[in-house]
Amino acid sequence: MNQKEFEAVIKLPANIRYEYFINKVADSEEVWGLYDDGWAVTEDDNGNILIPFWPKRIFAEFCIFEEWSHYKPQSITLNEFMNDWLPGISEDHHKPSIFWNRNDSAVVAVNVLLNDLEQEIEKY
Repeated sequence: MNQKEFEAVIKLPANIRYEYFINKVADSEEVWGLYDDGWAVTEDDNGNILIPFWPKRIFAEFCIFEEWSHYKPQSITLNEFMNDWLPGISEDHHKPSIFWNRNDSAVVAVNVLLNDLEQEIEKY
């Protein structure tokens, strides 16, 4: 990915970045998070725990700053994400934060994310 493409994608509205995430993750079969003795998490205005995920390492790296300055990008296989991570996130009553860009992200219910991924995977 070149710098021009990166800059264009990172500026897209959250809902379009979400669609980009679904497409790219289904294609690459991996999801990216940030890890440092535990996975990066944040909270929304209502106190809900959000776990951020990105479609590519470069986008996760872009979000390493401030309280996450010591975190490193870590890949998660799509299979593990769908079969272990998402059920665990749901069980813990947390929410996935998809493709945060230092400004906003798409926060969706686990079942919506899982359904969207399954539908995209069926195309392959």
